[in-house]
Amino acid sequence: MASVNSLASTLQQQLADALTAALPDAGTADPLLRRSDRADFQANGILALAKKLKGNPRELASQVTAAIPAGGLIKEIEVSGPGFLNITLADRAIIETLATRAADDEGRLGVPFNSAAGTTVIDYAQPNVAKEMHVGHLRSAVIGDAMVQILEFTGESVIRRHHIGDWGTQFGMLIQYLTEHPGELTHEGAGGEAEGEAAMSSLNRLYKASRALFDSDEEFKARSRDRVVALQAGDAETLAMWQRFVDESKIYFYSVFNKLDMEIRDADIVGESGYNDMLEETCRILEESGVAVRSEGALCVFFDDVKGPDGNPVPLIVKKSNGGYGYAATDLSAIRDRVQNLKANTLVYVVDARQALHFKMVFETARRAGWLNEDVKATQLAFGTVLGKDGKPFKTREGETVRLADLLDEAIDRASTVVREKAKDLTEDEITERATQVGIGAVKYADLSTSAARDYKFDLDQMVSLTGDTSVYIQYAHARSRSIKRKAGELKSQPHPELELAPAERAMALHLDQFGEVVAEVAAAYEPHKLASYLYQLSSLFTTFYDQCPVLKPEVPGDVAENRLFLSDLTARTLHQGMELLGIRTPERL
Repeated sequence: MASVNSLASTLQQQLADALTAALPDAGTADPLLRRSDRADFQANGILALAKKLKGNPRELASQVTAAIPAGGLIKEIEVSGPGFLNITLADRAIIETLATRAADDEGRLGVPFNSAAGTTVIDYAQPNVAKEMHVGHLRSAVIGDAMVQILEFTGESVIRRHHIGDWGTQFGMLIQYLTEHPGELTHEGAGGEAEGEAAMSSLNRLYKASRALFDSDEEFKARSRDRVVALQAGDAETLAMWQRFVDESKIYFYSVFNKLDMEIRDADIVGESGYNDMLEETCRILEESGVAVRSEGALCVFFDDVKGPDGNPVPLIVKKSNGGYGYAATDLSAIRDRVQNLKANTLVYVVDARQALHFKMVFETARRAGWLNEDVKATQLAFGTVLGKDGKPFKTREGETVRLADLLDEAIDRASTVVREKAKDLTEDEITERATQVGIGAVKYADLSTSAARDYKFDLDQMVSLTGDTSVYIQYAHARSRSIKRKAGELKSQPHPELELAPAERAMALHLDQFGEVVAEVAAAYEPHKLASYLYQLSSLFTTFYDQCPVLKPEVPGDVAENRLFLSDLTARTLHQGMELLGIRTPERL
C-alpha cells in the first residue's frame, strides 16, 4: 500500500499552492506552518511575504484564504493579528486520513519509506573481552539498538558493528597465566543466563589471579610481555588461547544482551582484532599522502584547532614510536573497511561523549585521506553519563562500578512489585514475564527518553512508576486499549468520518497522524528521545480520551462507539509500533 501523506503535509501543500495562485509575484513561498493552541495549525509565512512584496499582511492573508478550495481538508480559516492564519481542519478529513493509515496492509500505519535511504553502519554495544559489563555499557547498547530499529523502519539498509575490545597488551598477561594454569577457564555451564554468569565468574577469577602475579612476579611479567609479541606475530598456539577468552566472553555478553532483550549476532561482532591486517597499510597510505607525518619517531596527524593546556598542538597518534598501533590506527582502518568494503554512505558511532575529541580527530583525518567526503559522512551519536540519585557517576555503596546484570535484575524485581499490585487475572508465569518486560522497558525508556547528549539520573523507583513520563505509563495505556478491544465483543472497530469529534478525540487523532513525521525526524537527527516524547504524549492524550469519551457504555450511540473503538485501536497499534522501534515490549495485559 502507498504511504499516507500527513494532514500537516497536505495542508502545507494546499497553502503553498494558494500563496502561488493569489500572489504569483511571490515565487515559491513557505507558509511556515506549525501546530497551534488557538486552532489546529497556524501559518505565519504571510508576514515575511508582505514585507518582501511591500503589501498589507492582512490583505494578503485574505487573498490567500480566498484562493484555498472550500470544503475538503479545511473547516475554517481565521485571519488573526498582523496576518497569521489560524486553521481548523474538518473532522471528516481527520478520520478519513486515519482510516487510510489503519488500512495499511503492510502494517506500517501509512508511514513512508525514506526516498533517500542508503547504507548506514552503526557502531554500538562495545563491551571488552574478559571484563564485566557495567552500567557504563548500557547507553551505547540501548541507544544503538533503538537507532538500528528506527533506521531500518525508514528503509535504510543498516549494518550493525560491535567493536569489542578484544586486543591489546593485557592479553599477554591473561594468555600466559592460562598457559601455566590450563584449567582456569573450565566451568560447568548450565546454559542461558547461568552459563553467562559462570563464564564471567571464571574470567574474573583468572583476571584477578593473573594481575596479582603480574604485579608481584618479574619473571611472569617478562613471560607475559613475550606472549604479547607472540600474539601480535600471529603465533598459532597463542591465538588459540586468545580465542578461548573471546569465546568465553561472548557466552557472557550474549547472556546480558539477552536479558536486555537485544539481538546481537555473531557476524556483527568485529572487534579491534578484525582490523589488524589493515593497520600497516592504513599507516602507509596516510604517510605517503602527507596526511600523517613523523614526529619524534611516531606517526602523527596534527590539527590547527586542537591544542593542549600548554598551547602546543596535540596530535592524533596513529603509530607509536615503538612501532605499536594506537586506537586511531584501528578506528581509521575500520572506516576504510566500512566505506570501501561495506559501501556505507553513513557511519554512526554510538560512543561516550568523553571520546568526542578522539572521534573529531579521527573523522577529520579520514576526510583528509578522502575516505569521508560529501557522499560519505560519519557522525558520533555522543551520550552522557548515567548518574546516581546523588547526581554523581553511578556507583555501588562501596564505590564500585555497578554490574549491568545486577542492575537489570533489580529493575525486574522492582517491576514485579508494580505488576503484582495491578494484576487481576494474571498467572504467576505471566506476572514473571510481564515483570521482565516492564523492568527492562523501564531501564531502556529512562535512557531513551533523555536526550542522548545529557547525563541522566538512574532512579528505579521513578522508572517503574505508573505515573509520569515512564515506559510503564505507556505500556499501561497500550494494555488498557487492548482491554477495551477484548471487552468490545461484537462491536466493530470502524471509522465514521461523518461524525463530529469531541475535543479529546480530535486531540488524539491529530497526534496519531504525526507518527510518521516524528519517525522521519528522529531517524534524520538520531534523536530517539523525540519518539519517546511522542509516545508519552500519545499515552497522555489517550488517558484523557479514556476519561472523557466512553466507548462501551450503554448510552453511547453505536456509530460513536465504533468510531471511538477505531481511535482506541489505532492508538494501541501506534504505541506498539513506536515502542517496538525503541526496543520495548508492550504486553497485551497488565
